Amino acid sequence: MPDPIDWGTALPFYLAALIGGYLLGSIPFGLLIARAMGLGDVRSMGSGNIGATNVLRTGSKLAALATLAGDMGKGAAAVLIARMWGPDIMTIAAFGAFIGHLYPVWLGFKGGKGVATFLGIALAVSFWPAGVLTALAWLIAAAVFRFSSLASLASATAAPVAFNLYGSAQMMELFLALAVLIFWRHRSNIGRLLKGTEPRIGEKKDKTA
Repeated sequence: MPDPIDWGTALPFYLAALIGGYLLGSIPFGLLIARAMGLGDVRSMGSGNIGATNVLRTGSKLAALATLAGDMGKGAAAVLIARMWGPDIMTIAAFGAFIGHLYPVWLGFKGGKGVATFLGIALAVSFWPAGVLTALAWLIAAAVFRFSSLASLASATAAPVAFNLYGSAQMMELFLALAVLIFWRHRSNIGRLLKGTEPRIGEKKDKTA
Protein backbone atom coordinates (compact mmCIF):
# COMPACT_ATOMS: atom_id res chain seq x y z
CA MET A 1 0.00 0.00 0.00
CA PRO A 2 1.20 3.58 -0.67
CA ASP A 3 2.42 5.60 2.26
CA PRO A 4 -0.26 7.84 3.81
CA ILE A 5 -0.11 11.50 2.81
CA ASP A 6 1.31 13.89 5.39
CA TRP A 7 -1.26 16.63 4.80
CA GLY A 8 0.54 19.10 7.04
CA THR A 9 3.55 18.97 4.72
CA ALA A 10 1.78 18.31 1.42
CA LEU A 11 -1.11 20.78 1.59
CA PRO A 12 0.92 23.97 0.94
CA PHE A 13 2.48 22.35 -2.15
CA TYR A 14 -0.91 21.17 -3.39
CA LEU A 15 -2.41 24.63 -2.93
CA ALA A 16 0.56 26.24 -4.68
CA ALA A 17 0.17 23.84 -7.61
CA LEU A 18 -3.56 24.49 -7.84
CA ILE A 19 -3.25 28.29 -7.64
CA GLY A 20 -0.21 28.44 -9.93
CA GLY A 21 -1.92 26.24 -12.49
CA TYR A 22 -5.09 28.28 -12.25
CA LEU A 23 -3.31 31.60 -12.81
CA LEU A 24 -1.43 30.19 -15.78
CA GLY A 25 -4.58 28.71 -17.27
CA SER A 26 -6.54 31.92 -16.76
CA ILE A 27 -4.44 33.91 -19.28
CA PRO A 28 -7.07 34.80 -21.94
CA PHE A 29 -4.95 34.39 -25.05
CA GLY A 30 -7.90 34.64 -27.45
CA LEU A 31 -8.99 37.99 -26.04
CA LEU A 32 -5.45 39.39 -25.84
CA ILE A 33 -4.41 38.24 -29.32
CA ALA A 34 -7.59 39.49 -30.99
CA ARG A 35 -7.18 42.90 -29.40
CA ALA A 36 -3.47 43.07 -30.24
CA MET A 37 -4.26 42.32 -33.89
CA GLY A 38 -6.99 44.96 -34.06
CA LEU A 39 -9.83 42.45 -34.35
CA GLY A 40 -11.85 43.86 -31.46
CA ASP A 41 -13.29 42.15 -28.42
CA VAL A 42 -13.85 38.52 -29.41
CA ARG A 43 -16.47 38.22 -26.66
CA SER A 44 -18.79 40.52 -28.62
CA MET A 45 -18.83 38.39 -31.78
CA GLY A 46 -19.81 34.91 -32.83
CA SER A 47 -20.42 32.68 -29.84
CA GLY A 48 -18.79 35.17 -27.45
CA ASN A 49 -16.23 32.53 -26.53
CA ILE A 50 -12.53 33.38 -26.09
CA GLY A 51 -11.25 30.19 -27.69
CA ALA A 52 -9.62 29.59 -31.06
CA THR A 53 -12.82 28.49 -32.82
CA ASN A 54 -14.52 31.80 -32.11
CA VAL A 55 -11.37 33.78 -32.89
CA LEU A 56 -11.40 32.07 -36.29
CA ARG A 57 -14.79 33.70 -36.91
CA THR A 58 -13.04 37.07 -36.99
CA GLY A 59 -11.63 35.94 -40.33
CA SER A 60 -8.04 35.80 -39.11
CA LYS A 61 -6.55 32.31 -39.32
CA LEU A 62 -3.31 33.64 -37.86
CA ALA A 63 -5.08 34.95 -34.76
CA ALA A 64 -6.93 31.65 -34.36
CA LEU A 65 -3.71 29.65 -34.71
CA ALA A 66 -1.93 31.87 -32.20
CA THR A 67 -4.84 31.46 -29.78
CA LEU A 68 -4.76 27.70 -30.21
CA ALA A 69 -1.00 27.65 -29.55
CA GLY A 70 -1.36 29.87 -26.48
CA ASP A 71 -4.22 27.89 -24.96
CA MET A 72 -2.51 24.56 -25.60
CA GLY A 73 0.78 25.97 -24.39
CA LYS A 74 -0.51 27.09 -21.01
CA GLY A 75 -1.92 23.62 -20.32
CA ALA A 76 1.34 22.00 -21.38
CA ALA A 77 3.40 24.51 -19.38
CA ALA A 78 1.45 23.78 -16.19
CA VAL A 79 2.23 20.08 -16.61
CA LEU A 80 5.88 20.48 -17.55
CA ILE A 81 6.62 22.90 -14.71
CA ALA A 82 4.83 20.86 -12.06
CA ARG A 83 5.81 17.32 -12.96
CA MET A 84 9.32 17.73 -11.56
CA TRP A 85 7.61 17.58 -8.13
CA GLY A 86 5.84 14.33 -8.89
CA PRO A 87 2.59 13.06 -10.40
CA ASP A 88 0.33 14.40 -7.64
CA ILE A 89 1.57 17.98 -8.03
CA MET A 90 1.41 17.64 -11.82
CA THR A 91 -2.18 16.40 -11.72
CA ILE A 92 -3.30 19.22 -9.45
CA ALA A 93 -1.53 21.88 -11.55
CA ALA A 94 -3.07 20.48 -14.73
CA PHE A 95 -6.54 20.56 -13.19
CA GLY A 96 -5.91 24.12 -11.97
CA ALA A 97 -4.86 25.26 -15.46
CA PHE A 98 -8.00 23.74 -16.98
CA ILE A 99 -10.27 25.42 -14.42
CA GLY A 100 -8.39 28.68 -14.95
CA HIS A 101 -9.24 28.63 -18.66
CA LEU A 102 -12.89 27.81 -18.00
CA TYR A 103 -13.36 30.33 -15.19
CA PRO A 104 -10.69 33.08 -15.35
CA VAL A 105 -10.90 35.56 -12.50
CA TRP A 106 -9.88 38.43 -14.84
CA LEU A 107 -13.00 37.97 -17.00
CA GLY A 108 -15.60 37.57 -14.28
CA PHE A 109 -15.13 33.77 -14.36
CA LYS A 110 -16.44 33.62 -17.94
CA GLY A 111 -13.83 31.81 -20.01
CA GLY A 112 -13.53 29.29 -22.82
CA LYS A 113 -14.59 25.68 -23.14
CA GLY A 114 -11.19 24.26 -22.38
CA VAL A 115 -10.51 21.95 -25.30
CA ALA A 116 -7.18 23.43 -26.45
CA THR A 117 -5.92 23.53 -22.87
CA PHE A 118 -7.17 19.95 -22.43
CA LEU A 119 -5.20 18.85 -25.49
CA GLY A 120 -2.09 20.68 -24.29
CA ILE A 121 -2.29 18.84 -20.98
CA ALA A 122 -2.84 15.49 -22.71
CA LEU A 123 0.18 15.93 -24.96
CA ALA A 124 2.48 17.11 -22.16
CA VAL A 125 1.98 14.36 -19.59
CA SER A 126 4.40 11.45 -19.62
CA PHE A 127 2.12 9.00 -21.45
CA TRP A 128 2.54 10.27 -25.02
CA PRO A 129 0.60 7.49 -26.83
CA ALA A 130 -2.54 8.41 -24.89
CA GLY A 131 -2.00 12.10 -25.62
CA VAL A 132 -1.56 11.43 -29.32
CA LEU A 133 -4.75 9.32 -29.43
CA THR A 134 -6.64 12.12 -27.68
CA ALA A 135 -5.45 14.66 -30.24
CA LEU A 136 -6.14 12.28 -33.14
CA ALA A 137 -9.72 11.83 -31.97
CA TRP A 138 -10.23 15.60 -32.30
CA LEU A 139 -8.50 15.82 -35.69
CA ILE A 140 -10.38 12.89 -37.23
CA ALA A 141 -13.80 14.02 -35.97
CA ALA A 142 -13.12 17.59 -37.12
CA ALA A 143 -11.98 16.44 -40.57
CA VAL A 144 -14.96 14.11 -41.07
CA PHE A 145 -17.81 16.14 -39.56
CA ARG A 146 -16.46 19.75 -39.62
CA PHE A 147 -17.95 20.53 -36.20
CA SER A 148 -15.47 21.81 -33.63
CA SER A 149 -17.85 21.00 -30.79
CA LEU A 150 -18.38 17.41 -31.94
CA ALA A 151 -14.62 16.97 -32.35
CA SER A 152 -14.16 18.29 -28.82
CA LEU A 153 -16.68 15.84 -27.42
CA ALA A 154 -15.03 12.99 -29.33
CA SER A 155 -11.63 13.93 -27.89
CA ALA A 156 -13.04 14.24 -24.38
CA THR A 157 -14.61 10.78 -24.72
CA ALA A 158 -11.43 9.22 -26.08
CA ALA A 159 -9.07 10.65 -23.45
CA PRO A 160 -10.12 8.63 -20.35
CA VAL A 161 -10.11 5.44 -22.44
CA ALA A 162 -6.68 6.22 -23.90
CA PHE A 163 -5.17 7.06 -20.52
CA ASN A 164 -6.70 3.95 -19.01
CA LEU A 165 -4.99 1.87 -21.71
CA TYR A 166 -1.64 3.66 -21.97
CA GLY A 167 -1.39 5.80 -18.86
CA SER A 168 -2.20 5.35 -15.20
CA ALA A 169 -5.27 5.22 -13.00
CA GLN A 170 -4.49 8.72 -11.75
CA MET A 171 -4.32 10.13 -15.27
CA MET A 172 -7.49 8.31 -16.28
CA GLU A 173 -9.30 9.87 -13.33
CA LEU A 174 -7.96 13.33 -14.21
CA PHE A 175 -9.09 13.12 -17.81
CA LEU A 176 -12.44 11.67 -16.83
CA ALA A 177 -13.02 14.72 -14.62
CA LEU A 178 -11.89 17.08 -17.39
CA ALA A 179 -14.13 15.27 -19.90
CA VAL A 180 -17.17 15.76 -17.66
CA LEU A 181 -16.41 19.49 -17.51
CA ILE A 182 -15.99 19.67 -21.29
CA PHE A 183 -19.38 18.03 -21.81
CA TRP A 184 -20.91 20.48 -19.32
CA ARG A 185 -19.38 23.48 -21.08
CA HIS A 186 -20.63 22.16 -24.44
CA ARG A 187 -24.21 21.57 -23.33
CA SER A 188 -25.56 24.34 -25.58
CA ASN A 189 -23.52 22.97 -28.50
CA ILE A 190 -24.97 19.52 -27.89
CA GLY A 191 -28.45 21.03 -28.13
CA ARG A 192 -27.62 22.73 -31.44
CA LEU A 193 -26.03 19.56 -32.80
CA LEU A 194 -29.22 17.66 -32.06
CA LYS A 195 -31.29 20.39 -33.73
CA GLY A 196 -28.96 20.63 -36.73
CA THR A 197 -28.20 24.32 -36.14
CA GLU A 198 -24.59 24.05 -34.96
CA PRO A 199 -22.21 26.05 -37.23
CA ARG A 200 -19.37 24.19 -38.87
CA ILE A 201 -15.70 25.08 -38.49
CA GLY A 202 -14.98 28.42 -40.12
CA GLU A 203 -18.63 29.49 -40.40
CA LYS A 204 -19.64 32.75 -38.79
CA LYS A 205 -22.32 32.55 -36.18
CA ASP A 206 -24.60 35.23 -34.88
CA LYS A 207 -24.35 35.59 -31.13
CA THR A 208 -28.15 35.71 -31.01
CA ALA A 209 -28.50 32.43 -32.89
